[in-house]
Amino acid sequence: MPPATDVEKLRKRAKDLLRDLRAGRPAALDRLAAHHPNPPAPPRLADAQLVIAREHGFPSWPKLHAYARRVAAHGPTLRHAFEENVDYYADRADGLLASATDGTADAVAAFARWDAPLTRRGARTVVASDHGFDTWAALCEHVEGLAAGGEPFHRAWRAIRAQDPDALAARLDRFPELVAAQGTNGNDLLGLAAGTRDERLVALLVERGADVARGNVHGWTALHQAGYCGLPHMARVLLEAGAPVDVSARGDGGTPMIIALFWGHRDVARQLAEHGVAPRNLRAAAGLDDVDLIDELLSATGRPTPAAGAHRAFYRPHGGFPAWRPSADPREVVDEALSWAARNGSVRAIERLHARGADLDADVYRGTPLAWAAARGEAEAVRRLLALGADPDRRGTFGGPTHGRGVTALHLAAQDGHVEVIRVLLDAGADPAVRDEVYDSAPSGWADHFGHSDAVELLAAR
Repeated sequence: MPPATDVEKLRKRAKDLLRDLRAGRPAALDRLAAHHPNPPAPPRLADAQLVIAREHGFPSWPKLHAYARRVAAHGPTLRHAFEENVDYYADRADGLLASATDGTADAVAAFARWDAPLTRRGARTVVASDHGFDTWAALCEHVEGLAAGGEPFHRAWRAIRAQDPDALAARLDRFPELVAAQGTNGNDLLGLAAGTRDERLVALLVERGADVARGNVHGWTALHQAGYCGLPHMARVLLEAGAPVDVSARGDGGTPMIIALFWGHRDVARQLAEHGVAPRNLRAAAGLDDVDLIDELLSATGRPTPAAGAHRAFYRPHGGFPAWRPSADPREVVDEALSWAARNGSVRAIERLHARGADLDADVYRGTPLAWAAARGEAEAVRRLLALGADPDRRGTFGGPTHGRGVTALHLAAQDGHVEVIRVLLDAGADPAVRDEVYDSAPSGWADHFGHSDAVELLAAR
């Protein structure tokens, strides 16, 4: 069967089928009966076209023809819609704008490609144009009909979303070109599969020849996703297939290892670091608990080398975090590193950085060291920070701007049900009645909201 993107071959195939139908050839008549609800006599070209369309999974010839023309017009750069909710594309446009504003090269290039301004409307123009539509309204209309449209990329995504390797394999057997196709914001099937955390799907796509080095418009690769989710087996599959460890996403220095360290997935970060510590800056050394590298980058008096603060343009994994600009301020470089040590439970690094002047209560970007250690459930790091003098009731920021204002470490430990951390904080004198500035709720309210009954009981008992 010819690809569903070759318009002329599809037309010829329909004409050939019509000829065979009119000649009464049994195979052609069987195809007509299988795909036509009410086979006419004699058959017409439209009937043969309907059969061709349905053999490709499309409900009608116009749907198949429109798809083929769009692919032919835009070639491999076409972005295929796959989510059925229009709001998804609006969110992707907002995220694209945030990434371009941060200076991510591919995102900036997307606006330049369509000569669109760095505005919300411009971002929507970029997203629509990338999908092969002249206007945002045209893209929205297409998305609203996506469920019944039969497009191959969308059907492959449905198999991924259902975590059904057999269905995905069937789609790839019929349309092998899907392995190289790109969806919204440059997300390919490999990246989407990695987002489901299903290692079977990732392995299947790697086996079928997916490009493990390709990132989306933010530079985000499947290996970044493995770091983001803390998935060592998926990381191993991708590394064995040649996935690079030194590629940046969402800003210079946003490598897969750094993404893993941002979320406190130190085991995966160390796995990635075996293939090269990239970048070799102070936040990486702190997260990896590599005190030798800390000594290389930070003098005994606490003065960082230029390399210590280099490659720190990455600061957020997605647009849900507020905008910020890391600076070359030596104090910021050192204080930020302490929060990266804390979130990864890197106790030796905590001690080394504190001895060289790091501020235990600094809130450099969305979280003090104690807040991060508590949020990640790193009880030993919490104990050490408190023993060194961290304030158990220190208020700060955390996560998104509508979530983490005026929070304490106790709120964050309660949110994720880290009972041991809650106990350590309470024993250190943390106030269980303190209320945050967004929801005006005590830590017990946060624990209750997220369904952590053990944490609620412990907080109530104090």
